[in-house]
Amino acid sequence: MEGQLRALIRQKIVDSLAASPPSLTRRDVRLPTVEGKAIAVLGMRRTGKTTFLWQVLSDRLDAGTPREGLLYFSFEDERLAGMTAADLGLLLEEYYRLYPEWRDGQRVTFFLDEIQVVPGWERFARRLLDTERIDLFLSGSSARLLSREVATAMRGRAMEALVHPFSFREVLRHRSCEPKTDPDRLPKSARSALERDLREYLTTGGFPEAVGVPARDRIELLRGYVDVVLFRDVVERHNVTNPLALRAMTRQLLANAAGPFSVSKFHGALHSQGVAVAKDSLHAYLSYLEDAFLVRTVSIDAGSERQRMVNPRKVYPIDPGLIPLFDRSGRANLGHALETCVLLDLERRGAEITYVRTRSGFEVDFLARGSGGEEKLIQVTAEAIDPATRERELRALVEAEAAYPRASLHLVALDPEDVGELPRGVTLHSAVNWLLRADET
Repeated sequence: MEGQLRALIRQKIVDSLAASPPSLTRRDVRLPTVEGKAIAVLGMRRTGKTTFLWQVLSDRLDAGTPREGLLYFSFEDERLAGMTAADLGLLLEEYYRLYPEWRDGQRVTFFLDEIQVVPGWERFARRLLDTERIDLFLSGSSARLLSREVATAMRGRAMEALVHPFSFREVLRHRSCEPKTDPDRLPKSARSALERDLREYLTTGGFPEAVGVPARDRIELLRGYVDVVLFRDVVERHNVTNPLALRAMTRQLLANAAGPFSVSKFHGALHSQGVAVAKDSLHAYLSYLEDAFLVRTVSIDAGSERQRMVNPRKVYPIDPGLIPLFDRSGRANLGHALETCVLLDLERRGAEITYVRTRSGFEVDFLARGSGGEEKLIQVTAEAIDPATRERELRALVEAEAAYPRASLHLVALDPEDVGELPRGVTLHSAVNWLLRADET
């Protein structure tokens, strides 16, 4: 049996090293640069984690690493069913039998995709870091091990690289229409095309397989993604006994993107409908959905943990294209979709994100703190033409400035030409410019 497995592993190594990197849309994913750490490539299913591994491999190849020093190995292969942690040593043995000159000489890079299907893989991964000259990339998500747990299982030996669905810029790149210059320097026709493309992106989102797909097929595809997350990554993974309550929560969260969510209020609503579920279970369900990267949550900015706990969290989908799946309003929810995009943009840039409620009860969508300590108060609107909306958004920023004197003030608007006069200190950004900017938060 071992002989057959050894031969299979050897053949997969040979086949992988003979394969040329595929031609793929380049992703703007930040890679940590801490030596001696594995890189855990995380993200929801179908966001392109495997594609990103190939991108890193291709970059190292272009930088001069010989092809035989870059091994991509996928464990998602029915012929490897039943493989144990002890068997993982065969991968190392067979690689160095093929290329003995690389052992203890040059550094090798292993890209191990879907490694979590092998029980006990963590010990093997840690051994590679401790005893071999190997740079290690790990990726995977399944009912047995969610991708975030890849990093946790490494006990501090891994850094995270988070792969989102395509950003607005990446969608443009995928469609071969990414602007090569600042949007403000483009001709009017090109600028108008970008604004049209952004409105389309706010509705269709950025899951790679869904880009350019007809509406009916796209909705079916995205619903399938949500179902897989719910039943494989949540129900099976955590032995959820009330899938009805879980699905109701998912519908509520995705249909009300960017809105406040209170577990206590939702528990009461379910109880009134005759759905019996413990409040603690609902808290757990929300954490499961976030761990599976289906949703992101933002807490209120507060000085104590108790204040953060008693105030509702704002919840956003991992992609704006998920919003129409359960929204029954019958209209495009561009405001919530744009706010979702800004939140995901801030997350991509590594910001610490909260929201702010002023003493008068006004709300600022985001307080973003960068790694250098800088702070930005950010308001997002797709309805700046409405005077009441504009006044509310701007009054919230001005009031919040008193509590956060170090923060700069920003208004991100879908139609900035309709905003009108701004209070002193508030910087206006078109949504196109904000989502295509190159500066770090």
